[in-house]
Amino acid sequence: MTETHDKTTTTVVIIGAGVAGLTLGNFLLRNGIECTVLEKHPRAHVEQRQRAGTIDAFGVRMFRAWDLEEVLAGDPIPHSEGGFYIDGEAMPIDVDDDNNESLYCPQQVLVRNLTDTFLRDGGDLRYEAADVTPQDITGQRPAVRYRSADGTTVTIDCDFIAGCDGFHGVSRRTIPASALTEYSHEYGYSWLSALAAVPTRPSGMAIHERGLAGMIPRGPHTSRIYVQCPVDDTPEQWPDQRIWSELEARFGCPVASGEVISKQIVPLRSVVFDPMSHGRLHLLGDAAHIVPPMSAKGIHLALHDAEVFARAVIRQAREGDSSLLDSYSETCLPHIWNYQAFATWITDTMHNAGFTGYEGEFRKQVARAELQRQFTSDSANKLFSELAAGTN
Repeated sequence: MTETHDKTTTTVVIIGAGVAGLTLGNFLLRNGIECTVLEKHPRAHVEQRQRAGTIDAFGVRMFRAWDLEEVLAGDPIPHSEGGFYIDGEAMPIDVDDDNNESLYCPQQVLVRNLTDTFLRDGGDLRYEAADVTPQDITGQRPAVRYRSADGTTVTIDCDFIAGCDGFHGVSRRTIPASALTEYSHEYGYSWLSALAAVPTRPSGMAIHERGLAGMIPRGPHTSRIYVQCPVDDTPEQWPDQRIWSELEARFGCPVASGEVISKQIVPLRSVVFDPMSHGRLHLLGDAAHIVPPMSAKGIHLALHDAEVFARAVIRQAREGDSSLLDSYSETCLPHIWNYQAFATWITDTMHNAGFTGYEGEFRKQVARAELQRQFTSDSANKLFSELAAGTN
């Protein structure tokens, strides 16, 4: 049987149809830059992945500036719906909605809207692209090879490759290990993450001596649940009844209970890869960095990367000026480290304020003093509202 092989060309091949990839694709398409987005999963799978999404003021303003505010329409939920509980006591969060442009938008809603807009405007989005392989990434004309759903082998010649395929994707693995420095931090505890077919009551995060807990809406009848647990726990150690009893204990109030659809153990970690470029392959979003979900800043960093890279490609295409592309990594990394600093602080503070098994009673009291101080500040009300609504 003869193998079928097709060859095409474009300016940018984008690997991954998540937030970073589709945002970049829309930016480029709106500015006349040819691009092709490759996604290994079917469209239904991509648009049904249940993940959180805090689109902060930067993201909202960015989409407006690129004339893409429509991607924020649909199901976004204001941040003020979330709350905080400390030892069973609800902490008031009074957000000035007039000055808060942030949105809690489930990630699958944002991805769906970005997809609809990209395809409506004539974008080239190819699902079920198997065995994606970037080639000749340090040459003048790199390419991406993949196998389509009908078995055809396709090679796309391009000028640049944008790796937007997440932490476990092929893009970063294409770069020689000797060319990357990995900075990572493990937090020493994990989250049990469960999806349940129940309304979210209560909604928000709870600090308790038994550990942190969270219950975040994923729609009118679905909730994402988080329970702090040891790193060596397994899902089998968390039968449904234990999940509900722990939530009630940590929130200190009745919790809506029902069917648990799925559950997994999620280690908390921070990771940064430096540099974010190698030859003509550039990493965006989770392919380049991970922040712990407690910070609710994963989407922010993905959007920031996408905008920086889009402006660099547009400058190169329109003016033949490669300076922004050459400095892509140096531009993004200081911003990323600033957010890693915040993510580490809020993750340690929130977890130390409850369970004392990691840092001890002294750190617990310091963390609680810090939280009390933060809850009384104007800026902190907005911060904690975002965390309560937007944890991943």
